[in-house]
Formats: sequence, C-alpha cells, structure tokens
Amino acid sequence: MPPHPQRHTMIDEHDLRHVLEHTRDLWTDLRDERLFITGGTGFVGTWLVTSFLHANRELGLRARASILTRDPTAARARLDELGAGPEVDVVSGDGSDFPFPSGRFSFVIHAATQRAFAPDAARPLGLIAPDVRMTRRVLDFACASDTSRMLFTSSGAVYGRQPPALATIDEEYSGAPLPTDTDAVYGHSKRTSEVMCALYARATRINVSIARLFEFIGPLLPLDEGSAAGNFIGDALAGRTIRSSGDGTPLHTYLYAADLAIWLWTILIAGRSGRAYNTGGAEALSIAALARLVAVEAPGAAGIDFALRPQPGAAPARYVPDTQRAQNELGLRAHIPVREALRRTLRWQRERLSKASRSTAGR
Repeated sequence: MPPHPQRHTMIDEHDLRHVLEHTRDLWTDLRDERLFITGGTGFVGTWLVTSFLHANRELGLRARASILTRDPTAARARLDELGAGPEVDVVSGDGSDFPFPSGRFSFVIHAATQRAFAPDAARPLGLIAPDVRMTRRVLDFACASDTSRMLFTSSGAVYGRQPPALATIDEEYSGAPLPTDTDAVYGHSKRTSEVMCALYARATRINVSIARLFEFIGPLLPLDEGSAAGNFIGDALAGRTIRSSGDGTPLHTYLYAADLAIWLWTILIAGRSGRAYNTGGAEALSIAALARLVAVEAPGAAGIDFALRPQPGAAPARYVPDTQRAQNELGLRAHIPVREALRRTLRWQRERLSKASRSTAGR
C-alpha cells in the first residue's frame, strides 16, 4: 500500500518515532492483519491510531484498522486530521449493539468507556449498565471474528481507595470499592468488565489482556475534563490561577502519552491472557508538587490556590501503581521523566493555540 500523502498533524513525529523504536519487533504480528478499535477518537485511542498509522507506513505492514464510532462524520474528520487514508475505515454503531463487520479481525482493542453521569430514576444503574453491555458486545464480536488477541483498557479505579500506608498498589491487591459506594460506579463497571474479560479468556481461544490505566500527561490531554494535570495546564496557559479543590497532598504518578502507547501495544501483542497490568508512571508527585511544576514550566500562571489546608499529621491519599509486573514480564518502563513529559505537553498545547490564533486572524 503506498503511503498516504498527508502527514500526521496532531502528534509530533519525534514522539511517533519514540513509540516505534520501542515496539518495532511487535508489529510483525500485525502484518497483513485487521485491527478493530473502540474509543479510537479519544485521548488513548488517538494515540493508538496515530502510532498504528506511523508503524504501518514505516514498516510496510499493509495492516488495516476499523474504528467503531457513534458519529462517523466527526470520526472521519478526526482521522483526516491524523492523515489516515484507506488503511483506516469507520464502522458506525453504538458500542452496546453495533452490527458486527464481516471478516476476520485478528486484533481487537476495547478502549471506549462511558462518560460518568449521576444515576437517576431513568438510569438508576448509571454508567455500569451501558459500560458492561459494551464490553460484552465487544467480547462477542471478538469471538465471532476469530480474534487472536484482545486488549481491554481498564482503570486503577478497580482497586478503590488505596490505603495510605500502602506505598504502591499491585495487581494482586484484593481490596475494592465498597459495593454500596455509589460514587465508585466507574470502578465497579471496570471490575465487572474485567471479570467478563477473564471469563472469555478462560472459555475461548482469545488471548484477552487487561491494562489498568492510571494517569497521563501528553499531547491531546483534555484540559477541561477533571484531571489535575489537564486542569492545571489549562489554567496556566490561559494565565489563570492554578486552582485545586483539595489540599494538594494526594500522591499520583503520570506516564507520558507516547510511553502509554508503547505499553498498550506491548500488552496487546505480548501480554498474558486473562492477566492485568498496571499502566502508569514511576515518579510519585503530590498534587501540590505538580501544580508548582506546571507554574515553573508555564510561568504565565497567575498563582496557585488550594481550596483546603492540609491536616497536620494526616497521611496523604495515594493513587500510585506498582508496575513491576509490566517491567518484569514485558520489559516495560517509563522512558520520559515527568518534567520532560510536561514540557512536551506544554509545547504541543502552545503550538495548537498558536495555530488556532493564526487561523482565526486569517478569516
């Protein structure tokens, strides 16, 4: 297949080369194969699609990908921005009841998830019902399509609240959100989906691996969807005060998006069936330390403000994964340090804002 003449416009070629450098040996498995992706236009999905396009063209894989979407027009526009050509097509449908495309898809990535919403009388189960239906539908599709390997992107939310005395949380931790905790519905839905994936992996020939996602920094990170990193970057670039509704003490890690793509492709191709892998960064930072780092790297911020004061002697909350399983079994690690990850993210956001400004001025 000849290269498409357009170039990627969303993600820097340097980052795409980084992904390919650390996944080159994996891509042979996708040569001449078909890949099916849900959630292909979100943050995670866009990184997967773009890195797939880059590897497909650089290595001459002749692979094809199909992206499931409820909005084919918007999805096609997104793919055009990525420089996608005929090697990527759009499948129209809802994740919970989409018609199965014909033919064999050797690989499936289920990266779609329902946006959180409060349960009400009309939808008392909140996002659990649609999220679980979607996972079941994708698993059934994988069976019908003679899929060899499937990746499900889960979340560190499956563990519930991490005990403050537990420095890192590993995949064998047996804690969970309280069954009566209705604020933990996202974690409940991911736990249920993981159980389903493990059951299908046991009962069928499909190798179903699970990536438990924590937190990330990188180009395409939404700046207005609730993540501390995204919110802080958005505040700083707009010249606003960097604000937090908490006290700044919770500890989190942040994996750079290009490293995330490396991890996900590796888990898909080489991960063990029915096995979960924590997917996150190695450097634990407090929310306050992250805010200060953003303020240093984006000096236009008007200051930092935390709504609450730390409680003397209180142990900080933690959301810090143990990633030894991914390191030991799959050779994965975080290549890009947090500070460099933040610099690349800010540079990408500034370039995006500059392009938008020039486009507006030229009208």
